[in-house]
Amino acid sequence: MHYTVKQLAGLTGLTPRTLRYYDAIGLLRPGRDRENDYRLYGSAEVDRLQQILLYREMGLPLEVIGNLLDTPGFDRAAALREHLRQLQNQRRRLDTLIGTVRRTLSMIEGGDNMSDQEKFEGMKQRAIAENEAAYGREARERYGDQTVDASRRRVAGMTEEAWKQMKEEEAGYQAALLRAMAAGDPAGADAREACRLHRDWLLHYWTPEMMTEEAHTGLVEAYSRDERFAAYYEKIAPGCADFFAQAIRAYYRKE
Repeated sequence: MHYTVKQLAGLTGLTPRTLRYYDAIGLLRPGRDRENDYRLYGSAEVDRLQQILLYREMGLPLEVIGNLLDTPGFDRAAALREHLRQLQNQRRRLDTLIGTVRRTLSMIEGGDNMSDQEKFEGMKQRAIAENEAAYGREARERYGDQTVDASRRRVAGMTEEAWKQMKEEEAGYQAALLRAMAAGDPAGADAREACRLHRDWLLHYWTPEMMTEEAHTGLVEAYSRDERFAAYYEKIAPGCADFFAQAIRAYYRKE
């Protein structure tokens, strides 16, 4: 069976313009009808499009998707297994969040009370889900699934006391960072305090073996390059991402 652009667009929910764009960038090249010069998509192209859409749903850029699919020896079954694993993890996190929201609504509307422990567990699961959605792919590529899953388990198993301590350290390093920026010294005492507290805060998420000088420095370098990281730190103060990267470099030069 072969599909025209219009037919495949109707089948997948994509627009014809998107399919033509995929053709233009070499991501999904159809065949051609010899008589009318129409684009025609066969079973191989449909299978490739399925992979493209799965990876796009995972948040991968189109350029990365193309490189993956064109890698010699690309294992489609292994890729689907990995996508299934991520979907299952996401479903478990969503099920926990849905349960938390339902119990909260029940409490608000006069039903059963929700314990503080249940509220706390829902809050942890939400933090894990948000972190995975925003940074999971990069973390897994850098550190591997086993290490990242161990980090997720650390957060999931965190006591309420440890959670409060983590939040205090987060507020502490941000306050110290603001003082350092006001002083204009990325190598000063306040900047060093911010870096130390930032390390302590990260250790609630990272396993100890992950916390190396190279990893810590590389993370904050990403703050100024990655718009998602930068946006988080720009909420603290304009220019914060670049300043913090300078502070971390200075911190390790003087240790």
